[in-house]
Amino acid sequence: MLVSSTVIKESGIQFGTSGARGLVEQFTADACAAFTHAFIQCMQGQFNFKTVALAIDNRPSSPAMAQACIKALEQLGLEAVYYGVVPTPALAYVAMQDNIPCIMITGSHIPFDRNGLKFYRPDGEINKADEQAILNADASFSAISDLPQVIASQRAATDYIARYTELFDASLLSGKRIGIYEHSSAGRDLYAPLFTSLGAEVISLERSDEFVPIDTEAVADADKLKAVNWSKQYQLDTIFSTDGDGDRPLVADENGEWLRGDILGLLCSSAMNIEALAIPVSCNTVVESLDVFKHVERTKIGSPYVIAEFASLAKTYASIAGFEANGGYLLGSDVQVNGKTLKALPTRDAVLPALMLLAAAGNNGISPLVNALPQRVTDSDRIQNFATGKSLQILADGQANPELLLAKLGFDNAAIKNVDVTDGLRLTLDNDDVIHLRPSGNAPELRCYAESTSIASAKQYVDTVLAKIQLI
Repeated sequence: MLVSSTVIKESGIQFGTSGARGLVEQFTADACAAFTHAFIQCMQGQFNFKTVALAIDNRPSSPAMAQACIKALEQLGLEAVYYGVVPTPALAYVAMQDNIPCIMITGSHIPFDRNGLKFYRPDGEINKADEQAILNADASFSAISDLPQVIASQRAATDYIARYTELFDASLLSGKRIGIYEHSSAGRDLYAPLFTSLGAEVISLERSDEFVPIDTEAVADADKLKAVNWSKQYQLDTIFSTDGDGDRPLVADENGEWLRGDILGLLCSSAMNIEALAIPVSCNTVVESLDVFKHVERTKIGSPYVIAEFASLAKTYASIAGFEANGGYLLGSDVQVNGKTLKALPTRDAVLPALMLLAAAGNNGISPLVNALPQRVTDSDRIQNFATGKSLQILADGQANPELLLAKLGFDNAAIKNVDVTDGLRLTLDNDDVIHLRPSGNAPELRCYAESTSIASAKQYVDTVLAKIQLI
C-alpha cells in the first residue's frame, strides 16, 4: 500500500497560488491518485457526498491524469462525473450547484511541459488550510495499475453557457462583431455559441492543435500585434480570449488594444454596482482613487487570499466581489443583473467581466470607458527559468535595503515613499510610481509589475528592472 503524503512529497509537486503544479513527469498515475485520496479524505471530514466531478484542459498530459484521478475515486467507492474539456469556472459552477467537490486537471497558463490539479470544495475553492491538510493526509491506497475509459458529459458546458445567456436579452450583442482568439483554451468550443446566442457575429481566430501558454498578465508582443491586425481586418468591436483553462480573460477594445485585467475587473464591478472588493496588492491603485466602492481590501496575490476576505466583507456588505491583475473575476455573493439573480461563483471566471464590459459599453465602444478613468497605467512581465531561490534572496536583500536594490536596478536618484511586503516587494516611489517584484508561486519565474501615469513609463520600469535584475 502507498501513503498519500509520502507519494506527494517524493513527487516534488507543490501548491502554488492556483493549485498543485509541477512538471508533467512528476504527475505520475500514483501521484495523481495520492492527491485525489488526500483531497477526498480532507473533504469527507467536512462534507457528505458520494460523487466527485472532474474536467480537463487541452494539454496533452491532462487526459491520463484525469483517468488516474478517476481510478482513485473508484478505489474509494465514489462516483466520478467527467465533463471533458471545459473551462475551470464551468466545472466549479456545476459542482457547486450539485453541492459536490471537484478536481480540475490544468496547468493554466504555464508551459505544456507542466501541469497541475485544482481542487474545489462543494462551496468553492479550497483554502490554505485545506492545502496543508491535503499535503499532510496519510491516506493509504493501492498503486494505479490500469486507467479506466471515460465518457464526457456535456452538462457543465451547457449549464455554464446558460448561466450567462439567461441574464440578458438575446439582442444584447446585436450588431457586434466579436473575435474569439481560440488557441488551445479549454473554453474555445463554448464561447462562440455563447456570444452568438446573445446576438453577436463571431469570428473564430487562430485555433491551435498544440497547447499555447497564454499569460493574460504578461501578454506577448506578438499577441498584441495580432489583436491590432485582427481588429482592423475584421472590423471587430472586441476580441475575447482566455488563458489555457478559461478562468482568466483577455479582452481587447475596438482598436485591438488588450485591457489590463484589473481595469477590466474595475469596469465589471462598477457595472454590477458591487459594494465591496477584495483584490490583490498588485492591482492598479486607480480602484481606490475612483471612490466608487464602499470598501476595498488588499490581499496577497492568489485567488485563495481574495476568497478568504469574502467572509469578512459579507458581514457588512450585500454585494461583494474580487478580481486579479490577470483579469480573473471572483463573484463573492449573489447579485442582481437585469432584475435576475446571478449566483455567487467564488473562483476565477473569464466570461462575466467580458459580458458586463460589453453591456456597459453599449454602442459607444469600450475605449471611452477606459479613457474616462484616471491615467494610472500598469504593465508587467516575467523572467522565465529564473531560480526561485535567487528571487527570494534578491527580495530579502531589497527589503533590508530597498534604496540599494533600486540603485542596482538603475534608479539611483529614486526616493522611496513606501515599502509593502504583503506579497513580494512592492516599492512606491515619491512620484507615486510603483515597482513590484514577486516570484511566481508555481513556476521558476520572477514577475515585475509597474504602475505609472503612462504605458511607456510603466513599460520602461518593467523592461529596465527585468534586464538589470539578471545581472545581480
